[in-house]
Amino acid sequence: LQKQEVCGNLTLQHHMLEPVQRIPRYELLLKDYLKKLPEESPDRKDAEKSLELISTAANHSNAAIRKMEKMHKLLEVYERLGGEEDIVNPANELIKEGHIQKLSAKNGTAQDRYLFLFNSMVLYCVPKLRLIGQKFSVREKMDIAGLQVQEIAKQNVAHTFSITGKKRSLELQARTEEEKREWIQVIQATIEKHKQNSETFRAFNSSFSQEEEHLPDSSIASTSSVESMPGADGGGAFGGSDSCRKSSKSKRDKEKQACKSCSESFNSITKRRHHCKQCGAVICAKCSEFKPLADNSRHNRVCKECFLQLPASPCSPGVEAVGEQKKRLAAEKQSILAAENSLFSSYLQFLEKGKTWYKMWVTIPKTEPLVLYLQGSSQDGRSPRPVPLPGYEVSLPGSGEKFEVKHVFKLCQSQQTLYFSAEDEELQMKWMEILTKAAKGETEDAAEGLGNP
Repeated sequence: LQKQEVCGNLTLQHHMLEPVQRIPRYELLLKDYLKKLPEESPDRKDAEKSLELISTAANHSNAAIRKMEKMHKLLEVYERLGGEEDIVNPANELIKEGHIQKLSAKNGTAQDRYLFLFNSMVLYCVPKLRLIGQKFSVREKMDIAGLQVQEIAKQNVAHTFSITGKKRSLELQARTEEEKREWIQVIQATIEKHKQNSETFRAFNSSFSQEEEHLPDSSIASTSSVESMPGADGGGAFGGSDSCRKSSKSKRDKEKQACKSCSESFNSITKRRHHCKQCGAVICAKCSEFKPLADNSRHNRVCKECFLQLPASPCSPGVEAVGEQKKRLAAEKQSILAAENSLFSSYLQFLEKGKTWYKMWVTIPKTEPLVLYLQGSSQDGRSPRPVPLPGYEVSLPGSGEKFEVKHVFKLCQSQQTLYFSAEDEELQMKWMEILTKAAKGETEDAAEGLGNP
């Protein structure tokens, strides 16, 4: 399409804009038409109905564009985080990002950090040194649920505030007072909005449970649901719920100030707060010395009560289930890379940017004959990188392209070029043949006569 002269050398993206731009043009045309159309015209009613329909379509189109722009923004952040955090989700929304200074708890020195604020979490990141494009590694992920932000006053240090989550508290410093106020306001607003959404969801579940109570087939289930709800003691549904919620909140706030096991008050020096990784209770270091997990890391503290309830196995059931789930997902990811499930696969050297070649397992699955998957040895557990082949051109390097490795071929599309190096000429020719067919969309007999090395 892009190569046709009648298309004026425009890219496919430019052509795809035309249908979107045509809708608002129709809307403007109909509005102008109705201004000039007499009230008694027989076309008046049809024109008004047409305008209503096209306006609905325009609103829908604009909403889709805004949603797409949000997803593009999430993809950009995902790439800047090195693809390590699973943030590309329609429910996620990036609200604010920016540089911030982290005040060290040991000596009070300021360290350069970066915050990404989403509608459901805060990512506390450390900048990485890069020549092109700023990259970050995630140091801490803090849920908005239970998050607290407040202004703090420190001697000789201005523009400071703190963020306190379920597992960690951060003392941060903004560059200006205005920037500090902006961070506090936007984080607080995000917390409040998240609370409102959670209350709405709980209210819906509450009403749903109450409706279930009257169903004859689910009387037992509904009774247990209602009894577990705040204020479901028969003393007034709404009043009891509100009073119980307030009392439980004050009780939780009180429990956060002292250890659940020994009841001693916390302080920032000798009695620091920890959380039980099983029940979530706030406990001190002495009361959380129980570490049931095999790797015995500091992230595996549990309280004594939970430790006694755990089976004698090295892992608790919850952690074991999570581990099994991760193993299962990893196995599913790796299954598409297996040689027996692919049209063609082998190890190749891969180069995209720079001068460093990486050894990759390259495969075209039988289930997706038009997609090339790349998996590096250092990416164990991560999803393989997919490369949709239609539209790519397969060729040998040009006369001006010199490489130290041999048997090089390349995939080109628009401004993207991927280089591959095979072990020998025979493997190089086989890959070029099957990739050329896949790039043209020829799935039938694409791998005829080609056996995996």
